[in-house]
Order: sequence, then structure tokens, then C-alpha cells
Amino acid sequence: MSQTTLRESLSAETSLTGVSWGAVAAGAVVIAALSLMLLAFGAGMGFSAVSPWSGSGISATTLSVAAGIYLLVAACLSSTVGGYIAGRLRRRWAGLHTNETYFRDTAHGFLAWAFATVVTAAFLAGASANLAGGATAGLTRAAGGAAREAGSPLDYYADALLRPTGAPASTGDNRAEVIRILWNGMRQGDVSQGDRSYLAQIVAAHTGMSQGDAEKRIGEVIDEAKGALDAARKAAARFSLWLAASMLLGAFAASLAATEGGQLRDRADVEA
Repeated sequence: MSQTTLRESLSAETSLTGVSWGAVAAGAVVIAALSLMLLAFGAGMGFSAVSPWSGSGISATTLSVAAGIYLLVAACLSSTVGGYIAGRLRRRWAGLHTNETYFRDTAHGFLAWAFATVVTAAFLAGASANLAGGATAGLTRAAGGAAREAGSPLDYYADALLRPTGAPASTGDNRAEVIRILWNGMRQGDVSQGDRSYLAQIVAAHTGMSQGDAEKRIGEVIDEAKGALDAARKAAARFSLWLAASMLLGAFAASLAATEGGQLRDRADVEA
């Protein structure tokens, strides 16, 4: 190649940006759309796998692992297709070294994945939540009702100030007060011994059981509630780890697929 031709090639290259933003946007849209479609499919499959009847359907542990694996597969599929499109649609770079072309193709796939992640988090979070909203609407309403009855943190201290010294009267307000006591105890990690004794008096007044039996029931219920909260915390942690792994896999799949799409695009130009 003559010096004149080399200078013309370098001048043409420097006049063009190294990123084909149109290709990146196209790949990102494909990743976001396929992710939403696969999420809808997975939600349907997950709901159909859960059965209220004992002995039918799959266990919660199996469902959690299956959902995590499905997140990995969905991220890999959508990112592979979107990354390939981003690499295949980018402009051809003339006069570049093979290593530089490989790097730019990889960057195009990664940018498409990053763009799709941001778009999904910003605009598709509401749509994703609606897909699962039908199954969790009842739970959300129940949690909202419990939160309203629990009130603000100061309500607990107001109850403590007005707590009677003798046996509490059995009134309709006892349920809201019990919820506030349990809510405060769960926030602090455990229900204090004084609150347990007062709860035992309320339970005994409502149920007619002895003070000892009421304290035993309170201990069992509190342990069960703590176990449920700990299980929810562990489930949220596992989901976060699966989600992080799926995002890493998606970034890798998009970058790798973009290099393949870019190489095929350049090969088609050479053969033409």
C-alpha cells in the first residue's frame, strides 16, 4: 500500500467514530424485547409449576433453583441474539488491525448489553412487575394492611406509655397493638421479655388459656415468624446472586456474539 493510500485510509478512519451507535441501539432493543418475552414465558411456567395441593407441583427449593437457571438461560439467549445483531449491523472499518477490529466488535456487544440493561431498568421495570403482579397482589394487599395497622414506630412507644399495669382489657384495639409490638420486635431482632409477658396477658384475656400456655404459644409464633423472615431474607439473597450471575453471563454472551457477527459481516464484504 502506498503512503498516499495509507494516509487517505487513516484520514477516512479518523473521520468516523469507532462506535456504530445505530447498531448498538438495535442490539439493545432486541436484548430488552427478548428479555421481556422470556420473562413473561418464565413467569407463566413458574406459576403453573406451583400447586396449592400437597404432593403436586415442585418444592420451593427446586423452584428457586429452576428460576435461577432460567434467568441464566434467558440472559444468555437474549444477549447472544442482541450482541450478534449489534456486531453484524455495525459499519465496516477499513485499514484496521485485526486485534483492533476484534476489540471494537467486543465493545459493541458489551455496549448493547449495557444499554439494554439501563433501558430495562428505567422503562421496563413497571411492565415486568405487572407480569408478576397478579400472583402477588393478595400478598401485597395483606402486607399493606399489616403495615397500616402497625403504624409508625412511635405508635409502639405510645402503646408502652399507655399500657395498663394490671391485666389488659380485651378490646378490639388489642389486635392492632399486638401487630405493633410484633412489628417493633422483628425490627429489633426479637421481642423483649417485657413485651412477651404483656402479649401473654392479652392472649390469655382473649383465649381464656392460662398465662403459661399463652407464653408458650407466643414463643412458638414468634419463632415461626422469625423463621419466615429469615427464609425470605435468604430467598432475596439467592435471587440477587442469580441475577448478578445472569447479568455477567449476558455481558459475556453479548460481547462474544458481537465479535462473531462482526467477523461474518467483514467476511461477507470481502467475498462480495
